[in-house]
Amino acid sequence: MKTSFLFLAEGFEEIEALTAVDVLRRAGIPVKTVSITSSLQVKGAHGITVAADLLYDNTLFDAPEWLIFPGGLPGAENLSDFAPLHGLIESQMKSKSGRIAAICAAPALVLGQHGFLKGMRATCYPGFEEKLKGAAPQAAPVVSDGKFLTANGPATAMEWALAIVGETLGKQPADEVAAGMLCYPSAPRPFEFG
Repeated sequence: MKTSFLFLAEGFEEIEALTAVDVLRRAGIPVKTVSITSSLQVKGAHGITVAADLLYDNTLFDAPEWLIFPGGLPGAENLSDFAPLHGLIESQMKSKSGRIAAICAAPALVLGQHGFLKGMRATCYPGFEEKLKGAAPQAAPVVSDGKFLTANGPATAMEWALAIVGETLGKQPADEVAAGMLCYPSAPRPFEFG
């Protein structure tokens, strides 16, 4: 299995990025975090600094399994403005098996407004749908269409990450990872809100 890459820009949504990395690594899917800045230290939208594995400028992207884009503001805007990603996304779209995952504002800002989702069904953080140029916005937490797997926000980070595992390894391995984290779809809530 090829390596997947998750991209970090200043202002990324921490729960989305770290949930994806954690869940993929639990499943045995090789994933590296990549800073698009000049530093391995990248500060998230809520002040959490993460040490990326790699710097974009020093990384060879050889037929990646997944390109993964967390949302957050201004993180998704910074990813969108980083021109080298556009060519990488185009190459991934043309690849035989490579996939692309984005969550929150990233489906709209990183993919949609640049036309990468044209003709696809996709979801994003509510209020960003107009940036899904040429796509068919879906009112769903996670949407898979073609090479793309999109999700709508922080609360769906776990479901999105498990969907990446499921689409890479199959339903049984995804279910096993979910069960190991006590993530059961039909389990009752352990508490009720006020």
